Amino acid sequence: MTNNAIFRTCPDTGLRFHGPAETLIKLNAVAAVVFLLVGGIMGIGVGLTRWPEVHLLGPQDFYTTLTSHGINVLIFWIIFFEIAALYFVSSVVLGCRLATPKLGYLAFLLMVIGALVNNYAVWSLSSAVMMTSYAPMPAHWAFYLGLILFAVGALIGCFIFLGTLVIAKKEKTYEGSIPLVTFGGLTACIIAIFTIASGAIILVPTLLWQLGYVSNIDAGVYRLIWWAFGHSSQQINVATHVTVWYMVGALVFGAKPLSEKVSRFAFVLYIAVLQIASAHHLLVDPGVGTEWKIFNTSYAMYLAVMASMVHGLTVPGSMEAAQRARGYTNGLFEWLRKAPWGNPVFSSTMISIVGFGFLGGISGVMMGAEQLNLIVHNTLYVPGHFHATVVLGTTLAFMGITYWLVPVLFRRELILTSWCKWQPYIFGLGMTGVSVFMMGAGTLGLPRRHWDAAFTSSSFPYEFPSSAMALMSLNGLSVVLAAIGGGMFCLVIVGTLLFGKKVGQEETFPRVMVATPPTEAQYVTLHRSGNAISGTLLLAGVFLIAFVVYYFINWKYLAETWGMS
Repeated sequence: MTNNAIFRTCPDTGLRFHGPAETLIKLNAVAAVVFLLVGGIMGIGVGLTRWPEVHLLGPQDFYTTLTSHGINVLIFWIIFFEIAALYFVSSVVLGCRLATPKLGYLAFLLMVIGALVNNYAVWSLSSAVMMTSYAPMPAHWAFYLGLILFAVGALIGCFIFLGTLVIAKKEKTYEGSIPLVTFGGLTACIIAIFTIASGAIILVPTLLWQLGYVSNIDAGVYRLIWWAFGHSSQQINVATHVTVWYMVGALVFGAKPLSEKVSRFAFVLYIAVLQIASAHHLLVDPGVGTEWKIFNTSYAMYLAVMASMVHGLTVPGSMEAAQRARGYTNGLFEWLRKAPWGNPVFSSTMISIVGFGFLGGISGVMMGAEQLNLIVHNTLYVPGHFHATVVLGTTLAFMGITYWLVPVLFRRELILTSWCKWQPYIFGLGMTGVSVFMMGAGTLGLPRRHWDAAFTSSSFPYEFPSSAMALMSLNGLSVVLAAIGGGMFCLVIVGTLLFGKKVGQEETFPRVMVATPPTEAQYVTLHRSGNAISGTLLLAGVFLIAFVVYYFINWKYLAETWGMS
């Protein structure tokens, strides 16, 4: 069944690339970067409009730009990249042929057509309804059709991934259980199927509503089902970027998980309970019962939080263990100081872990508490939070692995290598500012969706604290810095594809692409010392203290907001 003529073996990694799979990975990855560039340009417009001293766009242009920004970066860029990642962790990691490549090309075509149709509807057919597109606010029917076509293509990609796992098992291209990174991909795939099904359940009737075949869409039902699609799509991101974290640990350090069973169990928890975090978008909706809100935002959600905390411990912990096994044992943090901080694959990943954990994770749990949600719901705190999760967490992780994938897939040397070293820090610093300053302004009450943060042209003006306006100015500066970092990434990747020095299929790159793992004897010696991950444990303690302090600060703020006499 296997035709060896359509496989190539990478001389740097030893991985076997199935020809059609490699092509589809390239196509999806390139499309992802294109939509990242488009969405990033739109983000500049949004950020400069929210900057009080600049206030670039008028209301119509702002909402059109905001809609385009949200859909292109939250849906198209990330899901194109995730489909490429699914093909990689199945066909390439398992060394088998990709299931039904022809359907893979169809899936890619549907995704491209859907993305283009949706963008056309936003810009040319008056569909500036933002990513949530809440009914009864109508968009043009092409807006919904574009999303549906894209979702169908992504769903086909998910089933191709599952089919590839079946082929690998049948043809015995691996032994034992599937590798952890493939298991992470399976987790993302299962969540994606649930997510896309939820989208179909609500977007297909909404399309029929706009075509005149359905008389009305209930707004409460729309919000409930749409958030099973809208928020769960970000849980696909979480599962995928955590998978990338594990992969980077293995590539850069030769690290292995501290406990594969524990890591796999944490992924299983994602499948079981992560989607219920969608509830924190509905905590002020009167149509949803109190019992449902409390269960989803307390007892059950904490299982998802625990799963992320497990990954947040075991990924840097595995890196520390690998470094210490190599001899970096002085003090608590020699392993971290001697890490390759000039390697963008590593630096992007570490910034992703810290940003996702300290900013995205802590703020997400705070918003997930029903009572605390009320003080930040529909304020700028919300986009501040998901810039920490989706951008600092997911996008930076994807940028990091791209620096490794492009040379391996396209056999070209990266250009502007000094830019590669600095880009993660510039982008990460800019996005940290965006997240922190928006969350700060949201805490002071600035609304999430209004085009004029200062309400200067409103018929009923409202004067926000001067500190809130100062935070939005700092947010504008951070947007510019993040845009520079994002532009550097796109320029490096596109420039490499066009002008990077070609490396032959049988040649190797001058730098090591996959680190040699420490030996078992080195690990045994390390574990006898009882000091394998002491630095990571201390950092985890700092995280927990920050978590507790911030959580109770918000309870104090809530108590002051709801004063009683």
